[in-house]
Amino acid sequence: MTARKPQRRREFGTVRRLPSGRWQARYWAPDGSRRTAPETFETKTDAQTWLTLTQADIERKHWIDPDAGAANFEVYALKWVDERGLSATTDELYRRLLRLHILPTFGPMDLDEITPPGVRTWRAERLQATGATTVAKSYRLLKAIMETAADDELIRRNPCRIKGAGTERAKERPTATVEQVDALAEAMGPRWRLMVYFGAYGPMRPEEQAALRRPNVTLEPLAVKISEAAPELTTGRRVEGDTKSAAGERTIYLPGFLYMEVKRHLDWFAEKGTDGLLFVGEKGAPFRRSTFGRKWRRARAKVGLPDDFRFYDLRHTGHTLSTQSGATLKDTMVRAGQSSEKAALIYQHSDDERQQEVAEGIDAKVRAARTGKTTRQRAVREA
Repeated sequence: MTARKPQRRREFGTVRRLPSGRWQARYWAPDGSRRTAPETFETKTDAQTWLTLTQADIERKHWIDPDAGAANFEVYALKWVDERGLSATTDELYRRLLRLHILPTFGPMDLDEITPPGVRTWRAERLQATGATTVAKSYRLLKAIMETAADDELIRRNPCRIKGAGTERAKERPTATVEQVDALAEAMGPRWRLMVYFGAYGPMRPEEQAALRRPNVTLEPLAVKISEAAPELTTGRRVEGDTKSAAGERTIYLPGFLYMEVKRHLDWFAEKGTDGLLFVGEKGAPFRRSTFGRKWRRARAKVGLPDDFRFYDLRHTGHTLSTQSGATLKDTMVRAGQSSEKAALIYQHSDDERQQEVAEGIDAKVRAARTGKTTRQRAVREA
């Protein structure tokens, strides 16, 4: 009986000459399918060299299916947002950045068609069309999406490689003086003046104030417990939920000069009921950003602050006074509900007693500033 010939080991790849005279390379992919090189070669040596490099990529597990990147960017990006589990405000921001700044350029493309030169051109065009901060946010979002695509092995490497392109270089924000904060509170009127003081001396974010209810406020000690936030979306809908970060959940001890302001607001303006909202409009409904914004712009103009001074900028007054009162960086971070990954901060602490000391320091600073103003006014009258 004739012995059976041993089966020849399957070769990794082959090359052949085409009728055009160019050379074609074919190989066996890790999934067992027969693949053809995406281009033909001028010489047999070039084709064999390409096969050798491809085989090396497969052995080092660097090989990526050339068909994998043939996924539409818009479909992938929207699915990426869906799967993040984002807060309502971040979800809204990402979809707006995609719709206005990213999809018009990259939406029709496949993932593997987005290249570093294409990203550079897109960014340069965006910088001509809109603000640098918006472009930085859009770039960071694009980079994050493409990084996930690389992790999913749909592309070989992230095409977003511009150093510093995702860094926002915001200009220094203005800081209101104690006198200006008082003037803003007066101009906002009795119903809204406490929001100004909470923004400056809390310092509390607008979305944190929107979620405050009667049980969050105590008079003895004078404090506010922040446990939720209720940001308003561009649709006008408020979304109650977690604070901006875990550090946002905190108890803020208020300076003593706010005692009568808080008590008066609870008696006169807060929503009735044991769980009533702290800040409501004249008709008893939760305040709207549009209505409050109009009042804020009028008050800002009356006080003479610049047009770009935001309600959010009141927080800088609180930060400055905290520092001047001897607060450490950690004290200020706890008070403002900010978080940081810097290792040094892990070994710093700011407990309730220290936070009360900070509040007392702010109280002394404001009282001194008000006393100084009164003394100057008396001296002018006497002169």
